[in-house]
Amino acid sequence: MPDDVAILPRPHARKIVHVDMDAFYASVEQRDRPELRGRPVVVGGSPHSRGVVCAASYEARTFGVRSAMACAKAYRLCPTAVFVAPDFARYGRESERIRAIFLAVTALVEPLSLDEAFLDVTVNALDEPSATRVAQHLRARIRAETGLAASAGVGPSKFVAKVACDRAKPDGICVVPPARVRDFLAPLPASVVPGIGPKTADRLRARGIATIADLRACAPLELERVVGSWWPALRDLAEGIDERPVHARDEAKSVGIEDTVERDLVDRGEIAAKLEELARGLERRLRKHGLAGRTVTLKAKYHDFRRIARSLTLTHAIDDAATLVRVVLHLADDTDIGRIPVRLLGITCSHLDDSGARQEELPFATSPPGAAPGAEGVEGDA
Repeated sequence: MPDDVAILPRPHARKIVHVDMDAFYASVEQRDRPELRGRPVVVGGSPHSRGVVCAASYEARTFGVRSAMACAKAYRLCPTAVFVAPDFARYGRESERIRAIFLAVTALVEPLSLDEAFLDVTVNALDEPSATRVAQHLRARIRAETGLAASAGVGPSKFVAKVACDRAKPDGICVVPPARVRDFLAPLPASVVPGIGPKTADRLRARGIATIADLRACAPLELERVVGSWWPALRDLAEGIDERPVHARDEAKSVGIEDTVERDLVDRGEIAAKLEELARGLERRLRKHGLAGRTVTLKAKYHDFRRIARSLTLTHAIDDAATLVRVVLHLADDTDIGRIPVRLLGITCSHLDDSGARQEELPFATSPPGAAPGAEGVEGDA
């Protein structure tokens, strides 16, 4: 198909805006604490702990500090950084204020996290035909009402809007009209395409496929050798074709809690105590929102950074710490927790409902972590 035909806008193309708050947690801290403004700020654990970076201000990022980095490494990269303990309740309140701004414009808001969301503004409460002006309105209102900066990407699809937003950071806007989608995407690295992780990107580069333009030029059979049956969807994205709608998500899919411990735990009593502490925290979160869950997931990271997860789906929903502890202790029996040191533990509830917990009796007996497994009578996998 000739290029001048391929890039014509569809007559009813959607208008998608992707909004992402700039260094959200760190920006909230700098807004509320004037002495931190202009300084490198790291939100996370102590630099002398085993915590990880939750967020880094742009001043800290110039030193190479990034989210999910060990705080100790962040300190080595930027010893002048101010390390601040996270206040997720405060960040959650700010997120709710920002989401209210979104919902005043369109009901089609798909949150991705506390600090970013997709909005379909094809039809909007402003009666504004220009998605660019809608994005400008959103950014201006966020700054006026919260004092925080937001970046925005505008495009005819979620994929294009997300990539555009990444290019707009910090505190900017990037607009990609339908007729410019192919030219905009062509020089970008193939790794920006959703689903292409580091290993797949390495395999593609080994075959000379480094950019989205290279993906388009690659023969289908060659592409299939690298990514398998997924290749048609990958080729569509490379052409800028993404028909995924914006889904309004009013209900959480899961509620979880986790913690990286100060020192590796192997003692079964200490592990059980830590799991009980986490379960109490998860109980508070569930009950705050009037939720209970049927599926409980235990996750852990061993001392060598290997990750594991085990889940059980029960016949009824639960929300109380005592029952959560019994379930996760049971799940721990099918792992090396209690035999191999762990550095992180977490508990998540999913298959949520708001009709209240109804679990009265669990169909298994629990034992300390590390004991022989002996579960039966549960739904799902362990």
